[in-house]
Amino acid sequence: MRRLIPICLLFLGFVATTACAADKPNIVFILVDDMGYKDTGFTGSAYYQTPHIDRLASQGVVLTDAYAMPTCAPTRACLVTGQYPPRHGIYTVDFFAGTPAPMQKLKPIKSKRALDTKAVTFAELLKAAGYKSAQVGKWHLGNQPDTLPTGQGFDVNFAGGSTGAPKSYFRPYKNVPHVGEGPEGEYLTDRLTDEALAFIEQSKQGPFLLYLSFYSVHVPVHATADRVARYENVAPAGGQNMPEYAAMVSAVDDSVGRIVAKLEALGLDDDTLIVFTSDNGGQITVTDNTPLRGQKGDLHEGGVRVPTFVRWPGRIEPGTTNATPVTIVDWLPTLLDAAGAQPGADLTLDGESLVPMLTKRAPLKRDAIYFHMPGYNGNGRTNALVWQPPAGAIRMDRWKLIENFEDGSLELYDLQTDLGEKHNLADAQPRRAQQLLAKLKAWQKDTDAPIPTQANPKYNPASRDWLKNEGQRQPIHTAHWKITVKPRVNP
Repeated sequence: MRRLIPICLLFLGFVATTACAADKPNIVFILVDDMGYKDTGFTGSAYYQTPHIDRLASQGVVLTDAYAMPTCAPTRACLVTGQYPPRHGIYTVDFFAGTPAPMQKLKPIKSKRALDTKAVTFAELLKAAGYKSAQVGKWHLGNQPDTLPTGQGFDVNFAGGSTGAPKSYFRPYKNVPHVGEGPEGEYLTDRLTDEALAFIEQSKQGPFLLYLSFYSVHVPVHATADRVARYENVAPAGGQNMPEYAAMVSAVDDSVGRIVAKLEALGLDDDTLIVFTSDNGGQITVTDNTPLRGQKGDLHEGGVRVPTFVRWPGRIEPGTTNATPVTIVDWLPTLLDAAGAQPGADLTLDGESLVPMLTKRAPLKRDAIYFHMPGYNGNGRTNALVWQPPAGAIRMDRWKLIENFEDGSLELYDLQTDLGEKHNLADAQPRRAQQLLAKLKAWQKDTDAPIPTQANPKYNPASRDWLKNEGQRQPIHTAHWKITVKPRVNP
């Protein structure tokens, strides 16, 4: 039976403040799918046009060292629970876990496909604090009644289910559930925004939580013709050169502009906390993450560092940056803190509220953040640019250590001087490497993190030979995905 979280929490130690609704900010949490660190103007792109996002970022604080997990499902589970993957058991997604068996040296730890119904989400916690909530867009944490957003505390669910990516961004969307009726050819990103605007209008008395989780800019590369046309005379820059993908980025930017305009029209912009971030790094078959190494699915910076900012008028100083390492599990305690609520001692949270840091520039109490990926991210030659064997990682101050579970080898990087992670210092600084490894091992023990150790009898070392030859690699957009451009349909 589904538990009655909002009621039970009152007895289990959840304490909501007695402040009136007007003292609680509305919350708009925008999560973009597969948006790389350099896919916005405010993070350095000279190709993608993101004026609305950039303007909003300039009105708040840009978190330059913000992290997610390497792929979307674990990031989303971490976000809504405030817990690292070992606690909820979601480590990767089926597509990226599809590495051929002969390429797997170890038997991977199996990842769950849905969030456990016993998990406590930020929607449930904020409901107890008086918030109405909506999940609009990608959910990817279950498709049964009790694992859908409405079974996990949200009052409204639009387009959320177990789907990780649409087969089409144009209606009929084929595999995207809970999207209601609409005109054929309607563009999914635009429709999600329409639903988000309707929810804001219906909830304007507040307080509300809008979790706007775009399917964009995940492949397939489907775009509207008018947005592609914006890039006809834009010169490629920094390795970014695909107008159709750029148009998908612009669709997200247009949507952000519409959300802000709606808040302003309703007089809610000064009372609304907005978080903007991505669920993992960019996919380098369609974009470029330079100067970061790697991409989606990878524990290197290109896979986990994401564009992030927070805007909270009157509380956060605009036009500022903060280089403190923060991660996806921090958002649940941050949103609770902003809402004037706190969980009881019975609920284990791995994140830390960023509110003191954001509003008072106070240092965080913790000294490190962690990653755990006990399976394989990559699915053979057709996606060869994604390759991450089982590993764990720790980021502490300027240092980052990756522990490779297959052979115990270590990678140590000084991100202050080597953001591209080109120079492994594990041998040159063995003492520092061992100190970080000891902290990582202690964290693994504390969270009961499963580590693969059993040899895979189907493993064939020769199956990895193609990794040495980039000429054998087949980019996704030529091997699998057909680029589609259609006129925009206005309902």
